[in-house]
Amino acid sequence: MNIEIADLTRRFGRTRAVDGVNLRADTGVLGLLGPNGAGKTSLLRMLATVIPPHSGTLRLLERDPSEHGPRREIRRRLGYLPQNLGYYPGFTVVEFVEYFALLKEMPPRRASAAVATAVERVGLGDKAKAKLRTLSGGMLRRAGIAQAIVNEPDLLLLDEPTAGLDPEQRVEFRSLLRELGQGATVVVSTHLVEDVGAACAEVALMHQGRIAFQGTPDELVARGAGHGAGDAPLERGYSAVLAAARA
Repeated sequence: MNIEIADLTRRFGRTRAVDGVNLRADTGVLGLLGPNGAGKTSLLRMLATVIPPHSGTLRLLERDPSEHGPRREIRRRLGYLPQNLGYYPGFTVVEFVEYFALLKEMPPRRASAAVATAVERVGLGDKAKAKLRTLSGGMLRRAGIAQAIVNEPDLLLLDEPTAGLDPEQRVEFRSLLRELGQGATVVVSTHLVEDVGAACAEVALMHQGRIAFQGTPDELVARGAGHGAGDAPLERGYSAVLAAARA
């Protein structure tokens, strides 16, 4: 099991951003849904080993990230796209992705080919030598996805990856997600319910730091049968689960 979480908590001051979460995930694509402030980003940051939990159990890739050696090994096998990814504007796309490949301790002889492959997979082959400062918001997001997948990670964490992508690019990204999920555990945090329905085999819905629902997209659809607000079945299931959690 690549992700094993038991009673995980994370506080910021007096606020429990993540409040007793239990979650398990293995190979495949898991969609992480929830309103703003639900705790999705805080949970992803713990999974990415950016911040530690305050309590509970967390195991990633069958290792304990609280220990230095295992944490370093996890990071070599991890891909992470945060909501706001910093970058040097003077870097080219290739230099940007190559920089992250080296941070992940990829051997230089392997990194060059891996960088070229990652850039092509996100549709930026024709912009490989373009400076980041010249790219549109959507292109920058695709460059961010490229750095996350350059090491062919066993655990891939994506926080709002389709922000700034146009409809055609989102369709292409969903196809890439399905491909990546065949050999890795992929967790995608998003507000776009339709992306989850198209690309994810499983869904977890967070509300006020807790998991209010975990199951398949079809099971979430069933929660909204006959009630729930929304134009699509998955949206009605989403709103029905949230309404029940709030009640």
